[in-house]
Amino acid sequence: MSGRFEPLPGGGAAVALDEVEISILRSLAVQLAELIGPGDQPAGTTDPLDALFAEGPTKPPSDPALARLFPDAYGAPDRELEGDAEKEARAASAEFRRYTENDLRARKRDDALAMVRDLDSLSAGPAAKDQVVLELAPQKCRQWLGALNDLRLAIGTRLEVTDDDDGGEMLGLPDSDPRKPMVMAYFWLGGLQETLIETLMA
Repeated sequence: MSGRFEPLPGGGAAVALDEVEISILRSLAVQLAELIGPGDQPAGTTDPLDALFAEGPTKPPSDPALARLFPDAYGAPDRELEGDAEKEARAASAEFRRYTENDLRARKRDDALAMVRDLDSLSAGPAAKDQVVLELAPQKCRQWLGALNDLRLAIGTRLEVTDDDDGGEMLGLPDSDPRKPMVMAYFWLGGLQETLIETLMA
């Protein structure tokens, strides 16, 4: 997979994708939206004002991938807190999460679903034998950047990628290893994310 984003005149970005790449991206985005889910929104909440003032959870998600997507706002993972400092950090994190996680969850889900809709618009057109070009307006670029980042965080968590990993060991996995497709997707998504960031900064 060699797709990379290129700048569009007047803003935005474009990327050429083949049918396999479109299918993989769409499948991953759907899985991401399902993973994020509606969260702890009160059942039957249809009034926008009710949803706006609904309180979210106070504890981190139990799923490691979701916990990576919705980390604690306070605390220092690189150092251990004890006593009152730990209690204060946990209380501050719980309070912050209660008022922000629902909105953050909705935004992340919207980003993933925007990716799905954009890819569907490609597959709805004439069948392409080789590649088809997806063009994104600046606002769409920001949604794609968010979705690509979330996909890499979720996949990286499943693969147990750490900050110290340079990728060499994972890339060297044999094709028979069941993790190999996710490893290849992880690095491909990283390339898309990097070129999209470069395009937006150009």
